[in-house]
Amino acid sequence: MLSLFLLIPLAVIVMLNLPFKGVMRKLAFGAGLLLAVGQVVVVVLLAMGLLSETDVRVPFTLGLSTDNLTLVLLLSIGIVICTTLLVGWQTIKPEKQRFNFVNLVLIAMIGMNGTVMLSDLFSLYIFIEVTAVSSFLLIAFQRGLNALEGAFKYIVLSATATILMLLAISILLLASGGTSFETVKNSLGQFKDNPLVVLAVGIFICGLFIKGGLVPFHGWLPAAYSAAPAATSIMLAGIATKVAGIYALIRVVTSVFTINGSINNILLIAGVVSILVGAFAAMGQNDFKRMLAYSSISQIGYIILGLGCGTALGIIGAVFHLFNHSIFKTLLFVNSAAVEEQSGTTDMSKLGGLQAKMPVTNATSLIAFLSTAGVPPLAGFWSKLLIVIALWQSGFYTYASIAVIASVLTLAYLLIMQRKVFFGKLADGLQNVQEAGFGINLAASLLAIITIVVGVLFPFIFNSVIMPIGNFIK
Repeated sequence: MLSLFLLIPLAVIVMLNLPFKGVMRKLAFGAGLLLAVGQVVVVVLLAMGLLSETDVRVPFTLGLSTDNLTLVLLLSIGIVICTTLLVGWQTIKPEKQRFNFVNLVLIAMIGMNGTVMLSDLFSLYIFIEVTAVSSFLLIAFQRGLNALEGAFKYIVLSATATILMLLAISILLLASGGTSFETVKNSLGQFKDNPLVVLAVGIFICGLFIKGGLVPFHGWLPAAYSAAPAATSIMLAGIATKVAGIYALIRVVTSVFTINGSINNILLIAGVVSILVGAFAAMGQNDFKRMLAYSSISQIGYIILGLGCGTALGIIGAVFHLFNHSIFKTLLFVNSAAVEEQSGTTDMSKLGGLQAKMPVTNATSLIAFLSTAGVPPLAGFWSKLLIVIALWQSGFYTYASIAVIASVLTLAYLLIMQRKVFFGKLADGLQNVQEAGFGINLAASLLAIITIVVGVLFPFIFNSVIMPIGNFIK
């Protein structure tokens, strides 16, 4: 059944590009949206035990597997792709461009689905690259100068990461005789003191740091996020970067390399530096999307900090924050798309007073930034709390304190954003601004509801839903 997460999107792409493109262009958006919603429904049914992997049989297998971590990511992918298509349908006007956009998003969906279901380093690399190539094309989709610059930065650093990952895989293949997670893990026990194998582990993790946009390899991320079309920014910030870099890092560290003292320290340092650099850089931005881009770097740092803690609770907190981040960051970029679509700019110095003009966007933005800052009882508070508790229990008091202080910085720069964009006197030239269209408002409202419901129900779902996430740890 798991093969269908790859085969059905591929079949849809093939069908959409058959003759009679005039008809297919009209069906593309509906087909993509149905596919994304279907993925969310199937994942929920799998998680609830109402559907099993063997309920639907295919005549061949692609060697895929699933666990709780996989289900969290598949759910996030479905939600974010659904949001991306809703916003893309409203913001990308020519029908031909809209059709091409849907095709590229579905290719990225295949890449991300494959990445989270495979248990082989080389196959993992292949599907990460599928995601990267489609993301590159989506960043440059509208062919503007800034978009091409952002895409160029992305592809150069992504190619660097690719080289590092391939080199590491080659060394590990020579050492272990295979590239499956289990084979490499067993061989690392025998060659743990071999400097070449240690180097391979290090450069593979470094490649994933680049893919995930962690400091100091974050140079591509603000340019790509801010220059890309609004719908593309949603997909990149919401899930693509998380899958290609952060998920892959969580998976290989917990299932292949195992956390030891050196990896533990590297992750903790990278996490806390990313938190602080992202937060301080966000405070100095005057562009809505660039501020959110630096905010993403900071929030990714929390995920890495939880992973670096090395305990089950820390990793559970990291995965939970990954899901929460995919929701509240997607919501903030949806709000950015709404503001850009209605006002024609993301320059916050030209904005202001949109609270009355765009009440839905204002309200959902407020919910998203409070969750980002870790304000109770919203979902972001609980995942950050798990990470801080895990750090404190492990004796990492300094890291735990920095994580708490950085949440205050997050609250500060997001309050600045809210004030500049929505509060105060209506800026000149915005008198005729109206609320965003139905598709954007629907996406924003649904994401806000998820953020609230997960946060409010957290005490009730902690033992039954949140804690079992850690069962993937080997």
